[in-house]
Amino acid sequence: MKKLLFFAIILCIACKTSEANPEVEKWKAQAENVTIIRDDFGVPHIYGKTDADAVFGLLYAQCEDDFNRVEQNYIWATGRLAEVEGEEALYSDLRAKLFMTEEEAKTNYEKSPKWLKKLCDAFADGINYYLHTHPEVKPKLLTRFEPWMPMYFSEGSIGGDIERISTRKIKTFYESGMEIPEMELQKMEKEKEMAEPRGSNGIAIAGELTQSGNAMLLINPHTSFYFRGEVHVVSEEDLNAYGAVTWGQFFVYQGFNEKTGWMHTSTYTDVMDEFKETIVRNGDSLFYVYGEELRPVKQSQVTLKYKTDEGLKEKTFPMYHTHHGPITHAIDGQWTASAMMWEPVKALEQSYIRTKQDEYKGFREMMDIRTNSSNNTVYADAEGNIAYFHGNFIPKRDTIFDYTQPVDGSNPKTDWKGLHTVDENILVKNPPNGWIQNCNSTPYTAAADYSPKREDYPKYMSRDQENFRGVHAIELLKGKDGFTLDSLISLAHDPHLPAFEALIPGLIKAYNRYDDKNPKLAKPIAILENWDFKTSKESVAMTLAHFYGTRYYQEGKYPEGLNPMERIEYWGSEPGEQLKIFEKTIDQLVADFGTWEVPWGEVNRYQRLNGDIRQPFDDDKPSIPIGFASGRWGALAAYGARYDNDTKKIYGTRGNSFVAAVEFGDKVKAKTILAGGQSGDPNSSHFDDQIQMYADVNWKDAAYYKEDVEQRAEEEYHPGQRKKMVSRN
Repeated sequence: MKKLLFFAIILCIACKTSEANPEVEKWKAQAENVTIIRDDFGVPHIYGKTDADAVFGLLYAQCEDDFNRVEQNYIWATGRLAEVEGEEALYSDLRAKLFMTEEEAKTNYEKSPKWLKKLCDAFADGINYYLHTHPEVKPKLLTRFEPWMPMYFSEGSIGGDIERISTRKIKTFYESGMEIPEMELQKMEKEKEMAEPRGSNGIAIAGELTQSGNAMLLINPHTSFYFRGEVHVVSEEDLNAYGAVTWGQFFVYQGFNEKTGWMHTSTYTDVMDEFKETIVRNGDSLFYVYGEELRPVKQSQVTLKYKTDEGLKEKTFPMYHTHHGPITHAIDGQWTASAMMWEPVKALEQSYIRTKQDEYKGFREMMDIRTNSSNNTVYADAEGNIAYFHGNFIPKRDTIFDYTQPVDGSNPKTDWKGLHTVDENILVKNPPNGWIQNCNSTPYTAAADYSPKREDYPKYMSRDQENFRGVHAIELLKGKDGFTLDSLISLAHDPHLPAFEALIPGLIKAYNRYDDKNPKLAKPIAILENWDFKTSKESVAMTLAHFYGTRYYQEGKYPEGLNPMERIEYWGSEPGEQLKIFEKTIDQLVADFGTWEVPWGEVNRYQRLNGDIRQPFDDDKPSIPIGFASGRWGALAAYGARYDNDTKKIYGTRGNSFVAAVEFGDKVKAKTILAGGQSGDPNSSHFDDQIQMYADVNWKDAAYYKEDVEQRAEEEYHPGQRKKMVSRN
């Protein structure tokens, strides 16, 4: 009797536990609709019955690969970074809240169409089920994810437009009501100049120039390493997208399906403006001048938490908004509002709908949503079309004003006047030359002689500014045909560096100008004189050129108003500081390495010691040589570094990360590569299993069709039922 009573109690407890966790049972049921197949490189191929099932599995798989980065992106995006990183991050959090509070995010979620809400629900459920099935994982802050969170992180770019709002300016304004002093602004500008260039390359090639007769697309984003994982997500509702996903997002951001492919490059289109407001105070109320009227400044407060040694503390900030946007800083003593695209629901819709288009017509109609604000788009498809969309969200403005500078917010004529249609934007489709390129360069050279014409568009629609990557791409594409996937990949790694072709001859000319030549410089000058301006692991000239060019950026003088490419051309053509800067370069190399005669691969390295978001580096620990170079010098296969590593050697942190070359035909074919590997776990066999292939330009075949995925399957499981973790030998 006692035994029966005991079992009854246990059964009752089990029933109550099950009843108390209906959410867990719901997650388990949805997991049964999802299959994850990991291929031989650990790439997750997620198969779901519905799109929501696929999203559930996609987020679960992302968390398996790098929960650290999934969580970090939402800590940052939702404005809670200071709770993890301390008081210095408060102004990053305030910036997030100035553009959207948690209440506003929830409102946006609630007003979303039903299909999008289902995806947002699946996003949260997939992550929460991962945390439920991995109790050993200890989040830094977010122990539960909510379906409104994607509203903060809806477009896919690295930080999107909001990251261009200076937190230093916000801090100065909110701490003192002042603007940043001129010297500080100059320091910020110098830091910006010295930072490794951001950007990407997109190249589309028409079938008339390919060996197969099929259109091809190079998907070549330059991001910080490990910022995006490689995924393949499939549903029975016509989703079948392969490519790169920004950690924590539920759509493939750069990628392809069977019929279409899309590549984004950061745009020079003017999509953000600053409006200087004329503020009038009346007691406790604030107004701003707008034409003949005084409008009330919207005032609110936000309380932010931040970590200290004594625990969490709080700080309350006022927030001010005009119809132009939030007040973010002061200019010339005037409060200044920052205006940018902020349509999170529509941005999420566009980001997801893009992945399911199967022809140009649908893709073009998707672009009419006009919320892909920070990007250009290079496109190719199975019908043979290639296209280029320069920007997508472009406000109409009165061209009598210069919107590259802050404008007078009190003048109604400066207001945005709706958006340009896609047809009014810069658009290239199927140019007769048979190729399109954009490397964050001017759109007016995107298709050689068939490029858009500068005079046909408002000035604010694009800066007419070239860069060395754009110059390089055009040189490689002009007059070429017979492209294959392999030759497209070779083109994307062409070692020629046009920046040094512009910079180095001026140094050699300066050295040979005088009879009393510095003997210390004779041998390194001779090496540069015989150099073909190509990078390689073995090249000593590449080392000399890189350190010389970098020092010139740090110390070189130039006339005001020159862009980075024009500066290099100026330093290479005008007599000036060449010999002084080169001698300092030689001295630096000798001090750091014992000799100036250092092959590039000995100093330019890849190292991944752990899964930290900000990578540590150590000259005494293993690393491998890399022959690629910075995009600053015109390298299409960009490999760049930050310079505060406390090391002598250079360790790459950004540039080619996920890259793909795609061919569209009766069947889609693609080759891809990742810097490092799919997993952020140092114990995983897929932590850095692709890096030697990356260095050797030996890309892997993408497994797109189910039979290929199954042939290369390493693991197959439902979320929550993974039997093993593949570990490093």
